[in-house]
Amino acid sequence: MIPRTELLSYLETLLEPNRFHDYCPNGLQVEGRQQVNTVVTGVTASQDLIDAALDLNADTIIVHHGYFWKGEDPRVVGIKYKRLKQLLVNDINLIAYHLPLDAHPILGNNAQLSQLLGFEVDGRISGTGEPALAMCGCLAEPKSVPELADHLRTKLEREPLIIQAHDRPITTIGWCTGAAQGYIQQAAELGLDAFLSGEISEQTVHLARELGINYFAAGHHATERYGVKALGEHLTQQFAIEHHYIEIDNPV
Repeated sequence: MIPRTELLSYLETLLEPNRFHDYCPNGLQVEGRQQVNTVVTGVTASQDLIDAALDLNADTIIVHHGYFWKGEDPRVVGIKYKRLKQLLVNDINLIAYHLPLDAHPILGNNAQLSQLLGFEVDGRISGTGEPALAMCGCLAEPKSVPELADHLRTKLEREPLIIQAHDRPITTIGWCTGAAQGYIQQAAELGLDAFLSGEISEQTVHLARELGINYFAAGHHATERYGVKALGEHLTQQFAIEHHYIEIDNPV
């Protein structure tokens, strides 16, 4: 058991949220118990995740997708009311890290995805701002489009959506988890054979074909399971707390 203030201070130092211009507040979003003993981690702070945390008598939930996104209805009504009421009545802390958890060089979603898929990291792909989130590198060995698709299917347990722009062996690849299809143009400018993200938009199909880069959409949730889980496991090594990663299946 550790004080919540100590946990939050450690997370601030580890993930450096002040470096990011994010779409939501990072860190403590809902205040609960002052002492942290049992932490539940999950991708999104859905009702199902809150229910699972209650079943485990958790005092703290840490997620990648929390609440209070820019542009959302600020009123505490409906689904937002039900979720917040359950957290507040049960005195549960909700902690969320969005872009900081994508970007961390070891525990981040992109770093963890590279480990899972066996990609060798050579660098990062800069987007419209800093710090850069996307990564680029090489496959351990060249793969054809069907071979890489099968590899993704096996590792991520999802059927990837593929936009094939060429049939050369894939040696170099860029990747950024979640809704990061916007990096495809920078990936093509670097001469990469392929780019992988979680989602795809209508325009991404045309961009991939016209830029001549293969695109793999492997699932927003499927590509972002690993950072928050690694973070929870890391915290158990640093502090005397209990950790449970809860997988709430999401086909998107």
